Amino acid sequence: MTKRALIVIDVQESFRARPLWRLIDNPDVADDVNRLVDHARDRGDLVVWVLHVEPGTGTTFDPAGGHVRYLEGLRAPRAGEPELRKTSHNAFTTTNLQQILTERGVGEVLICGIRTEQCCETTARVAFDLGYRVTFVVDATATNPIPHPDAPADLTPEELVADPRTLSSEAVVERTVFALSGRFATIATVAGVAGGVGVS
Repeated sequence: MTKRALIVIDVQESFRARPLWRLIDNPDVADDVNRLVDHARDRGDLVVWVLHVEPGTGTTFDPAGGHVRYLEGLRAPRAGEPELRKTSHNAFTTTNLQQILTERGVGEVLICGIRTEQCCETTARVAFDLGYRVTFVVDATATNPIPHPDAPADLTPEELVADPRTLSSEAVVERTVFALSGRFATIATVAGVAGGVGVS
């Protein structure tokens, strides 16, 4: 049987500390990820924890600000579960994730976390290109509406929602599913994974 790893991406307080958190489409993402973590541990799968950092930027992703920590309510990593910090959108380029997976004989990865179309989708694409079988657990991800490219950079959440050009969270998720499915990943749900539906 192919060894499997659950990759938990950027489920961190950095996002809750930003005004856009008010628009997050899945505020209970930690609960959904916890179900996957419990299932992975029960199966004996590897769980890998990834946090995004932007040192020296003064943003909520700057470790100096104190927000680069796991989202409140998220399961705590256990001894032996790798904890990585990345500075790129995908979880491979600036970490030793591939080395860890290779050493553990992992051939399949499950992706969950924040944000759906950004770090999660990018990790899924890179993982596929590196030869992994990828399952994207879409309802264990979270995102927010995306402003139009021509919109001002400093929109408030209210202004973002009011702009008719804004791409809704639902549209963001739909586009990710369409882009990944049949190309880079199998799309799955928490219930499907935890119940073993369509997952080997």
